Amino acid sequence: MAKKRADELGYRPCVGIMVLNQRNQVWIGRRTGSKTLKDPGQQGLWWQMPQGGIDEGEDPAQAAFRELFEETGIERGSVSIIGETNDWLRYDLPDQLVGKKWGGKYRGQRQKWFAMRFTGLDAEVNINPLPPHEVEFDDWRWADHGEVLDCIVPFKREVYVAVLEEFRGLLKR
Repeated sequence: MAKKRADELGYRPCVGIMVLNQRNQVWIGRRTGSKTLKDPGQQGLWWQMPQGGIDEGEDPAQAAFRELFEETGIERGSVSIIGETNDWLRYDLPDQLVGKKWGGKYRGQRQKWFAMRFTGLDAEVNINPLPPHEVEFDDWRWADHGEVLDCIVPFKREVYVAVLEEFRGLLKR
């Protein structure tokens, strides 16, 4: 079977979650296996907000709660949805990742983003999930929304700009 070109592939349905604490800081996790941010010309020490695929037949909001728990250990009772993007946002993978990620089925992701207010305690966060879930992050922290774009992998940057713009009213409260 011949390998498909990127433009012949679709987008993986996915959710993204912007978790805000009481000080309107954004939860970000450092991707496992990334290198240091200060290495010029190399992939950096990339941080991101939680995100993940939507299972077949799953409602996007339910997927957001599930993915948030799987990646951060934050339980549904400690967050509430306070915003949702009007449209689906999408990004393309870099050429070197097309055909390698997600079984080679997708050229990137189309994402529905949710803003959630975290009302729990930082001690609830657990980035070491129980099997069968993979560890996504090797560290996490609260970041001011102004610094989030500085530590995101470049190919996701446009999506993050759109998310921060759409939720900007929530960030000023």
